[in-house]
Amino acid sequence: MTHSRIRHWRRRTVAIAIVAASATLALSACASPGPDASSASDSTTPVKGGALVFDIANDPINLNPRATGSGNDTLYVLRQLVDSLTSQDPTTGKVIPWLAQSWTANADATAFTFVLRSGVTFSDGTPLTADVVKANFDDIVANGAQAAGAITALPGYVGTTVKDDTTFTVTFSSPNGAFPQALSSPSLGITALSTLKVPFDDRATGEAIIGSGPFTLKSYTKNTSVELSKRAGYAWAPSTYSNTGEAYLDSVTFSVVPEAGVRTGSLTSGQVDVIGGVLPQDIETLRSSKLPLIIRANPGLSFGLSPFASHAKLSDVNVRLALLTAIDRTTVRDATLTPDFKVATSVLAANTPGYIDLSKQIAYDPKKSEQLLDDAGWKVGSDGIREKDGEKLSLTIGYISNFAANQSVLEIIQQELKTIGVDVSLVSGTVPQYLADSAAGKFDLVYGNLSRADGDVLRTQFSAAIPTNTRGNTDDELNSLLVDQLAVADQSQRNTLAQQASARIIDLGYNIPVVELTTVIGTTASVHGVVLGADSRLGSLVDAYKSGK
Repeated sequence: MTHSRIRHWRRRTVAIAIVAASATLALSACASPGPDASSASDSTTPVKGGALVFDIANDPINLNPRATGSGNDTLYVLRQLVDSLTSQDPTTGKVIPWLAQSWTANADATAFTFVLRSGVTFSDGTPLTADVVKANFDDIVANGAQAAGAITALPGYVGTTVKDDTTFTVTFSSPNGAFPQALSSPSLGITALSTLKVPFDDRATGEAIIGSGPFTLKSYTKNTSVELSKRAGYAWAPSTYSNTGEAYLDSVTFSVVPEAGVRTGSLTSGQVDVIGGVLPQDIETLRSSKLPLIIRANPGLSFGLSPFASHAKLSDVNVRLALLTAIDRTTVRDATLTPDFKVATSVLAANTPGYIDLSKQIAYDPKKSEQLLDDAGWKVGSDGIREKDGEKLSLTIGYISNFAANQSVLEIIQQELKTIGVDVSLVSGTVPQYLADSAAGKFDLVYGNLSRADGDVLRTQFSAAIPTNTRGNTDDELNSLLVDQLAVADQSQRNTLAQQASARIIDLGYNIPVVELTTVIGTTASVHGVVLGADSRLGSLVDAYKSGK
């Protein structure tokens, strides 16, 4: 069977599967917390006061919500400082009101009219108004690529028209059906006008970030800690939280502790209250110590490899597809993680709206990989590494250690690819260096994931229309699908188009899924009300308290 016929057969099979998958999509769209997550819904009476110490793995780097690209720990902090226009129910996946009490969309999803909740103020005492929201959106667009954490939510932004203090309409030149869900991210959190008057680069320290969240910034010491204080008068958490008023805790300290073993030891000894980034090998240690775990599978892009198709060695689709089927995902998972982490079965994690099971298309088949490389003209050399036109098939994979298992996962992949004749070098570094090197095309593939409970995450990572996507997606069919899913406000229709886009991405070898990320947070028995949001990142700590057990 020729490669073109294989692609045609795959698309026909996927089209059949989409029909069947749509019937169960509502059930799989959003995962609920795992059985260890009981501490998040404890029925004890909340206790007011107290200080919570939360160990995180990475320095936040930049506390400007718009510039976030430094990982989940940054968003953990920002979620406490800024509120969003919308929220997303972690159980149902439904987009629900927050600072906006209601909204409507026109027929082609190019205009969205919002009505703000009354009585909301920022921590500097100024009120939330439609003019403030407009200024926030205009600021994002004005700063363009600098506002990497938010600009992808505003493709084709025309402007915001203010009707009165509480009503405004956001207009786009092309449909943007994912807009209400995108607004739920901390990156789109609304800040006061005083923040926007500060030059963009000067907002990184967080001193200028004035939000409407339940906490305010007391101090930020790089690579050491972020200290937050309770915000007086807070009274507008989303409906998924039980606390309708001020946070119970007086303060929260996020301590930067890169060593996972130190974080685990501090929790088991009672020196800290909560830890993030629990290593897979430490999960059973905490369970055996009777310490509660909050576990939730992350929606969005699975952890995987994204090739730079623009690079000569990866410009042939057969080479990319050879890498796709050369990885034994079950072996990788079992050797580096625990059963709490699922083997990837698609570009999107299984609990993401728009997911489709493509496990057959990405199944481990090293013989097939070898044949594809043979067909592409890469022949095995005397040292076992394939050659073509006098050049070795040597590739560089770039990654960051924002998830502790990344290096171990990649080392196994490195060995598996060597068995089919592909030489792989692994390169890591600081987050800023990784981002700069990736943008400059210094890697042949990058390894990572992105948590978001919406299939539009595919567009933000694979669309050629996104300036930061420089990996070489020139496929008209895929780019059309990624744009088309924004053209409808109906979620089920958008899901179907996301499924088709996922299938096309796999057909082209633009992504090589490996494992699904699962967020694991450990707490002491005295901590209650710590929850993970729909994106499996830390939610607001407005419900959190310590019982004194």
